[in-house]
Amino acid sequence: MMWALLAFVSAALLGCYDFFKKVSLKGNSVVGVLFLNTLFSAIIFFPFIVLSHSGVITEGSLFVPSAPLGTHLLLLLKAVIVLSSWLCGYIGIKHLPITIVSPIQSTRPVLVLLGALLLFGEQLNLYQWVGVLIAILSLFLLGRSGKREGIVFIHNKWILFVALAALFGAVSALYDKYLMRTLEPVLVQGWFNIYQCLLMGCLLLVLNLLSPVQRSKKLYWRWSIPMISLFLAAADFCYFTALAQEDALIAVVSMIRRGSVVVAFLFGALLLHEKNLKSKAFDILLILIGLFFLYLGSK
Repeated sequence: MMWALLAFVSAALLGCYDFFKKVSLKGNSVVGVLFLNTLFSAIIFFPFIVLSHSGVITEGSLFVPSAPLGTHLLLLLKAVIVLSSWLCGYIGIKHLPITIVSPIQSTRPVLVLLGALLLFGEQLNLYQWVGVLIAILSLFLLGRSGKREGIVFIHNKWILFVALAALFGAVSALYDKYLMRTLEPVLVQGWFNIYQCLLMGCLLLVLNLLSPVQRSKKLYWRWSIPMISLFLAAADFCYFTALAQEDALIAVVSMIRRGSVVVAFLFGALLLHEKNLKSKAFDILLILIGLFFLYLGSK
């Protein structure tokens, strides 16, 4: 049951992360903000890596053990997958309301569910299946909400970026389940953040050298930018710790994490004053009902 509670905490932190991401991207360089995000995330974990290798930290949840080259290559691959998801997601969220983007991202657990059933043989109980089906229904109704804002899913290119972000995110979640079978959570989180920062730095350099459009985009500092990294680091720490438990189901954890849409919706409604909230509120209610059934099924 502890893994489910950690997943709920992770979901709440992710909702805050989505809000700070939206605020940071408004009128700002997508690639620049993403690089700073990866930089601050790397800075958070780099001290633990150094202190662990120097013998100052020798045990506990913040101890980062040494790993062979093969493990580092696996973590580098994870960085590539996550970075692909982030790039697509950042581009999408810059051009769409957060109250539309966050629910679309909740398609990710449906893809994770299929992968968990096929690849890991996970079995859901009745309550968990009810929760999943209700969540799928809420996604169908979301399309109706989007059309009222002039956002037609099929013809809107920014929706495609958000959909690709969800697909890469699902692949990442299934890969996390594979990694957590043998690796420590802080080892995975620490090193893949380091590799993400290095990859993003190389991408930013190449784009600035080859793309006049990218060079023309200015990066404006906002205090919301480091908050992205802080809340993401905390959310991922809870997430990896949950997955490391033997009885954790990645299909359920991923669905619970999409509950972040509730927090993002509240921020979008109260602070960003986004539109068509009544219709979206009904969709959010369905997601909450689905999460309740997932909670019952995980007790």
